[in-house]
Amino acid sequence: MKTGKALLIAAAAMMMSCGQSTTQNTQMVEEKPKVTVETVNAEYVSQLMVYPTTITADIVNNIAPQSASRISKIYVEIGDRVNAGQTLALMDEVNLQKSRLQLINDSIEFGRIEQLYKIGATTQSDYEAMSLKYDVSMKTYYNLLENTILKSPISGVVTARNYDEGDMYAMAQPLFVVQKINPVKMLINVSESQFSQIKKGMEVEITTEAYGDQVFKGVVDLIHPTVNSMTHTFAVEVKYANKDLALRPGMFARVTVNYGDNFNVVVPDRAVMKQVGSGEQYIYVLNEDGTVTYSVVELGRRMGNRYEVISGIDDNATVVVTGQTRLKNGAEVVVVK
Repeated sequence: MKTGKALLIAAAAMMMSCGQSTTQNTQMVEEKPKVTVETVNAEYVSQLMVYPTTITADIVNNIAPQSASRISKIYVEIGDRVNAGQTLALMDEVNLQKSRLQLINDSIEFGRIEQLYKIGATTQSDYEAMSLKYDVSMKTYYNLLENTILKSPISGVVTARNYDEGDMYAMAQPLFVVQKINPVKMLINVSESQFSQIKKGMEVEITTEAYGDQVFKGVVDLIHPTVNSMTHTFAVEVKYANKDLALRPGMFARVTVNYGDNFNVVVPDRAVMKQVGSGEQYIYVLNEDGTVTYSVVELGRRMGNRYEVISGIDDNATVVVTGQTRLKNGAEVVVVK
């Protein structure tokens, strides 16, 4: 009887031992981190750089008389399109009329002295003095004419009118501002690493907040010859023809420049992790033996939900895309679908 009890106790102990061993083995398998992976490949990636900027007019003219004067008449308003040579305003004409009379008198007197000089009836010094006086009168008159009848030197749009008819122009600010807005231009600051890559005449893409995803095609028009020693950038001027006047000075814009294609590995953004405290970015790569390798990467462009990897990952590598939080270098993992 005692022998039977002993056998039952031994059998129960063996069963418990086997159960514990099975549980421990199961726990050991379950302790391996579970991950999902994806195979990544190299492809041609356009090297696009986006530069924020502000649109400015091609030419800005501040129009005002040379001296303080009463404003007699204003012919244009803000927003009017004007042509080169078009009259914008008329200032007080009193001084102009005085100058015109002086010019007429000097013209008559110069003609009389010139005739006398030709027949030897006056001296050369008298002739030269009268000639100089007539020349000064003529220049004075045309200077006053230019500053009395104010005309636009360019074709453009009136963007400011700072006085009204009857005001005394006091030289504090221009009477008008006229801007040429076809074309418009944008100034971007380009890294010195692209100094040899950007060329005059290169086509660029321009987008604005005002027009959403609509793309405007511009060109590189001017490359400044020096590099800023503080920022290590150089200025590049971009122009857009703006024939329809869609883009206006003051608008915020983004200029996209394509520096060509690079053949690099592209990975899902989920694969990229950031080391807390250092800013280092890394990816776990799955090895053939079921372990993972911690690989520091240098990233290039972000394209939607993918990153270009400049260095750190080989073509056709298998990378971990979920489950990275429990991983460390060399850890064994379980790959799940």
